[in-house]
Amino acid sequence: MNFYAIKAIYLHEMDRLWRTLFQSILSPVVSTSLYFIVFGAVIGRMIPEVSGVSYGSFIVPGLLMLTLLTQSISNSSFGIFMPKFSGAIYEILAAPISSLEIVIGFVGASASKSLIVGTVILITATFFAEVRIDHPFVMVLLLVLTCITFSLFGFLIGILSENFEQLQIVPLIVVTPLVFLGGSLYSIDMLPEFWQQISYFNPVVYLINGMRWSFYGVSDINIWISIFTMLGFLSICIFSAVFILTKGYRIKS
Repeated sequence: MNFYAIKAIYLHEMDRLWRTLFQSILSPVVSTSLYFIVFGAVIGRMIPEVSGVSYGSFIVPGLLMLTLLTQSISNSSFGIFMPKFSGAIYEILAAPISSLEIVIGFVGASASKSLIVGTVILITATFFAEVRIDHPFVMVLLLVLTCITFSLFGFLIGILSENFEQLQIVPLIVVTPLVFLGGSLYSIDMLPEFWQQISYFNPVVYLINGMRWSFYGVSDINIWISIFTMLGFLSICIFSAVFILTKGYRIKS
């Protein structure tokens, strides 16, 4: 394992975080704060409690997951797309470093950025709602798994995208709607029976409910189903990223 190469890629990507501090950290914090003001303060007055938890507190895990998913995908996809777009990726491919090491460097940096943003969002949430974490170990585990898994997913999007428009299609048209329809701002039990059954086909439902269980011990989905769903998707992303990078699809051609 070439740790020097991994470190070089990791530090180069992390340096971009400090150079774009407003876009990377302040922008998500401002956006999430607006969600708390609109949904937590205004709508929360009309919905006192959900599953025994105040509405303002109930939406904290969902908004945290929304930020983690979008930031992880955005950071990772942009991080690998720019070297490919500029041609700098050929210098990385020519270096004595394996595909797995390249993935670890880029994805590790993206996951680290998302963890930093997620931590800041969690701290920000305490100013708007009462936040309680009943299962801190599970919460940290899910945070790390989410950041790594969707950083890998974003890495795949960056490799497969040929232009900036394609880079934004999945996060904007697929991921964001799935998060909003995945129970981030409501409980699945609040839906009519038909839409409850439809919601179970949304993979984000399992992630959000797993995170909510780690906070308040309430969930519409069994926690083990949430964890195994995440691990399964993580395995698929790891295999796909290494395979595509090794074959050079959309890079060497």
